[in-house]
Amino acid sequence: MYGVLPLLLGLQLTALCPIAAVEIYTSGALEAVNGTDVRLKCTFSSFAPVGDALTVTWNFRPRDGGREQFVFYYHMDPFRPMSGRFKDRVVWDGNPERYDVSIILWKLQFDDNGTYTCQVKNPPDVDVPFSEIFFLAVAIGSACAVMIIIVIVVVLFQHFRKRRWAKKADKDEEIK
Repeated sequence: MYGVLPLLLGLQLTALCPIAAVEIYTSGALEAVNGTDVRLKCTFSSFAPVGDALTVTWNFRPRDGGREQFVFYYHMDPFRPMSGRFKDRVVWDGNPERYDVSIILWKLQFDDNGTYTCQVKNPPDVDVPFSEIFFLAVAIGSACAVMIIIVIVVVLFQHFRKRRWAKKADKDEEIK
């Protein structure tokens, strides 16, 4: 009986004290057009106040299953990548005081398709999950260019065909 009482008391105290954890929220899926900019939104909630120990890490895993790549890091100041596919293409757009740790990715390319992960650490919170954004860069920009070229070719073809018919009609009138 004496060994069970401390155990029960400990279980009750554990139930009364919430476990500190960060919860992360992202849009889940996102579509954008090649050549445009897109905001990768990531917000979080935390039992602890946001302080100098807050860190944010963004990573990317290609759609074809390649290795994970670094995108962005924040710890009191934003740190852009110095090399790699995201160099000069990513900028901090978050506000930690508002629990927003979003970034903007510039000049989207088709090979930016993949999964972006946002990980937030806010000590003393102990649970460090991450959240994913599944991203699809739609190749509408190049498809639009092809359609415009096709329209121009058709219009030019019609123009030259009408011109030829007009010349032929003029020759037929001269013969009469």
